[in-house]
Amino acid sequence: MQEVNATVRLTQSRSFWLRVLGFVGPGFLISVGYMDPGNWATDLAAGSRYGYTLLFVIMVSNLLAILLQSLALKLGIATDRDLAQACRERYSRPTAIALWLSAEIAIAATDLAEVIGAAIALELLFGIPLIFGVIITGADVLIILLLQNKGFRYLEALVIALIGAISAIFLVEILLSHPIWSGLLASFFLPTKSLVTNSDMLYIAIGILGATVMPHNLYLHSSIVQTRQYKRTPEGKRDAIRFANIDSAVALMLALFVNAAILILAAAVFHRSGHFGVAEIGDAYKLLSPLIGFTGAGMLFAVALLASGQNSTITGTLAGQIVMEGFLDIRLPGWLRRLITRSLAIIPTIFVTAFYGENGTSELLILSQVILSMQLSFAVIPLVTFTSDKKLMGEFVNRPWLRCAAWTAAIFIAALNAWLLVLTFRGTA
Repeated sequence: MQEVNATVRLTQSRSFWLRVLGFVGPGFLISVGYMDPGNWATDLAAGSRYGYTLLFVIMVSNLLAILLQSLALKLGIATDRDLAQACRERYSRPTAIALWLSAEIAIAATDLAEVIGAAIALELLFGIPLIFGVIITGADVLIILLLQNKGFRYLEALVIALIGAISAIFLVEILLSHPIWSGLLASFFLPTKSLVTNSDMLYIAIGILGATVMPHNLYLHSSIVQTRQYKRTPEGKRDAIRFANIDSAVALMLALFVNAAILILAAAVFHRSGHFGVAEIGDAYKLLSPLIGFTGAGMLFAVALLASGQNSTITGTLAGQIVMEGFLDIRLPGWLRRLITRSLAIIPTIFVTAFYGENGTSELLILSQVILSMQLSFAVIPLVTFTSDKKLMGEFVNRPWLRCAAWTAAIFIAALNAWLLVLTFRGTA
């Protein structure tokens, strides 16, 4: 996004923490994708069915996310190119076009989950019919235009404020639900054999892993990290990578808390009370207040969902702009680019909602996650390839241990997503 590239000024102070604060923002925009409505149903199903058991999977997913987002921001800072631009320049045109199409499909699939989540929240909170809720979510285009024209920091501030609200709400919800802390903490670090032997548990675990690392986040991070006015010298880029990694790691740890909180809440409230089949967001909303014994519990849950959905649609729209510009090297007016991106998500969602209602949106949500799983490796493998290329990265190329870890992660994710697709199309889970 050339209009915001190198527009955020940085302090000249020698204070380490003041310099870190200058880079705070991009990581939080990225973290939104790790707590979006697409993850909520999976976390609810995992917690209600298996208690705290799959917290280990959420922890592993988050570590993979930190690794891959670190590679994405390093690519952007070291090469002054985002992942989409690097693909266009390094691959043949047919290959680049194919990658662009798959990226656009993945972003549209991501937006579907986010739009549906926000629309469900509007229905729960205000009784707004789903189809009108879907249309209302398109207002994020106006929000982006307004705030970005004032400065990229304003957009980051909005996203961080909404993340803060989501985190605070779930902190309250967890305290009200009185989880079993000893079992909870143990589940973070100790995997269970059932992950391999229980096919249903394995399916949900793969779903958590497959849906956590969103392909659009890799394109987005490699671009928006360049909004800072760091010195475009080896020393300046080295400092920028270090500070951006701190921003990313802190933000993703906050996303870990939110994802884990949804599962913990489901385990403490639904699993403990014998409600093992709660996977729908609407069901969770209806059951929370009576089971917790606090009248506003369901309302707080819906408010957090609305904040999550709105946040996610904002970052998804930005990612769509980056992918279109990067792969095609075209320059369209800002409002037109965002209108195209948002339409790709809203139009099919309106169609399904109008003709099939809530059941149709649930099926569409599942389909969106399958599409994401299919596309993820087409973003991860180029990212690992580029950051391991000495000619492209220079002194910032992945070291041998990091290259090994990155390729292991890429193969691991590809294998899990392939198996998820096999299970999905077999209908065995």
